Amino acid sequence: MTEEDTRYEAVRSRDARFDGAFFFAVATTGIYCRPSCPAVTPKRRNVRFYPTAAAAQSAGFRACRRCRPDAVPGSAEWNVRADVAGRAMRLIKDGVVDREGVAGLALRLGYSARQVQRQLTAEVGAGPIALARAQRAHSARLLLQTTELPVTEIAFAAGFASVRQFNDTIKAVYAATPRELRATAPRDGGAAGREAEASAGIALCLAYRGPYQSAAAFDLLAAEAVPGIEEVSGRPGRRIYRRTLRLPYGTAVVAVGEHPGRPASRTGGDGHPGGWLDARIHLTDPRDLTTAVQRVRRLFDLDADPYAVDERLAADPGLAPLVAARPGLRSPGAADPEEFAVRALVGRTRAGELVQRYGKTLDASHGTLTHTFPDPAVLAEAGLHGTPAALATALADGTLRLDAGADRDDAHQALLALPGMDPHTAAIIRTRALGDPDVAPPDETAPDAWRPWRSYALRHLWTASGSEPSLAP
Repeated sequence: MTEEDTRYEAVRSRDARFDGAFFFAVATTGIYCRPSCPAVTPKRRNVRFYPTAAAAQSAGFRACRRCRPDAVPGSAEWNVRADVAGRAMRLIKDGVVDREGVAGLALRLGYSARQVQRQLTAEVGAGPIALARAQRAHSARLLLQTTELPVTEIAFAAGFASVRQFNDTIKAVYAATPRELRATAPRDGGAAGREAEASAGIALCLAYRGPYQSAAAFDLLAAEAVPGIEEVSGRPGRRIYRRTLRLPYGTAVVAVGEHPGRPASRTGGDGHPGGWLDARIHLTDPRDLTTAVQRVRRLFDLDADPYAVDERLAADPGLAPLVAARPGLRSPGAADPEEFAVRALVGRTRAGELVQRYGKTLDASHGTLTHTFPDPAVLAEAGLHGTPAALATALADGTLRLDAGADRDDAHQALLALPGMDPHTAAIIRTRALGDPDVAPPDETAPDAWRPWRSYALRHLWTASGSEPSLAP
């Protein structure tokens, strides 16, 4: 069978394991869908396959209103790949093109704008402008259907340069005007209820594929929570993780629920339908929506491919029982990579002290959440000593980059070059801050047979033993 034959079989079986990995379009209807779309399966001769939603949109197809292909998990491929295309995709998801343009994206990658355009078009079927356009359309739909913001405000909040561009894009992608799209959102509680909902933040369903061990993720976040910027409340199984975020245009408070939502349809071929985590985001500036969502997704590792990870690791007789006990165990990342690097070095207690002394105070506290973590530039001037001072300075002056598009090898070498930085801490920062799925700290046994998922293998071992790798207290 060819790759396209395999993809068509996934479409025929409505296999949710492939949602986000590719999209299919139907030439006779002009619509593109996720593989698990519940509509009648189209004839093979009418189907076209695309690696991204942006590629399908660029080919003239509009999004299916039934399966909402823009709401799928992101492709796990970009978490794994460390090449230019992978780094570019992570930066685009973080909103860099909207903030800095294609020239800014190219500068961060160290290539010309023409080289980035050519490579992305070859790899994913669309250039950076088309990829950012698809993401803006998705952000706009979320704001239209979950808030009462005026349409004009939503246009600029989603990253569009003009209202006309916004209207044209929404009509092209969703075959509806912004007001028509807003009218399709569920409406409960009347106008008063909608206003109360809007004032409580933007409600989101953060989709993931396959099984998800939410208890393990929340256990880890609860153990690491730094007072003032994070908290975990509620009983096991129903916990809420809340934290503050520093974002390009302002700040945010995000809340994510532990209990997964599970769709009744679109089940995967192995009985795991995937699902979502409920989230709510309070933004001081709506332009930060895309960035906030992507950083939360990286924190919870929601774009991973648990099928590929579990298949590889279950082939190891020693890991097989652990994988069977916790299918879909994730390797959490970091909502703020620079913050995590400092925390990994100084420890939870000292991090809390830095928050209270140097962190930015929120305009209005949210329960125990009162600050954002201090900016590296602030810490660089704070009179720290030794390795923490060197780390803050390197982050502030750009010698060390840990953003979504950072070169992982270069960042690792920059970490090791800091005076006093030990290889164990550098490896943990690479795993969590840079989201590298294939890291083994120097004092851990991680056979090559576990590649490219050694970070996940070690997460299985640490979770099963109840002992996280040692960091500063």
